[in-house]
Amino acid sequence: MSLAMQPQTASAVPAAVLQGIPELETARLVLRAPKSEDYPDFKATFASYRSRFMGGPLNAYETWMLYAAEIGHWQIRGFGMWMIHLRETGETVGMAGGWFPAKWPEREIAWIIWPDRGGKGYALEATQRVRRYFYDEAGWEGAVSYIDPKNLDSIRLAERLGALKDPAAATVDGSDAVYRHPAPEALRGSQLAHGIDMEIANYIDPLFKPKGWAVD
Repeated sequence: MSLAMQPQTASAVPAAVLQGIPELETARLVLRAPKSEDYPDFKATFASYRSRFMGGPLNAYETWMLYAAEIGHWQIRGFGMWMIHLRETGETVGMAGGWFPAKWPEREIAWIIWPDRGGKGYALEATQRVRRYFYDEAGWEGAVSYIDPKNLDSIRLAERLGALKDPAAATVDGSDAVYRHPAPEALRGSQLAHGIDMEIANYIDPLFKPKGWAVD
């Protein structure tokens, strides 16, 4: 079988490849290592218009290679992107985590929510947990998010997380904006952190009806 034909199916990822990747939890979510069974949702999202700010839409081969990179990133860097699962059903709703490929000037906190899962606060809840892990357990002293200037949803989410645009920071390719997250000491126990927790609590409330623009 040629290499070009291989992306049509996804074989099981060996357990040894995923060993040691921590599992994170929130009130509504469980963040786990990306596995083969998660690939169809990933493929559908990166083949859709939703991925236009992340280099997409991608063809089947490009999507396969990116998913392989998501898994391999954990092996090379020791951190990476988690799959976001709903605690109640186990289904995936997106990804969030750390990203630092060869071209990236700094370590990034990134996220994506599947097209039909936006507006429920999942990105805010997952990214808040991911950042807490990197700061409190992995020892990061800071992070950025590289965002297409036209990606208003992600910009709003980055700002809600306390990230500020840093025009002096190096970009990936000159076409992205750099949003710098608060340092751990500035975030820990702050009014901002409490505000994020309160907003997540609102989304958890089954009677809560968000108004205005979705944060994810």
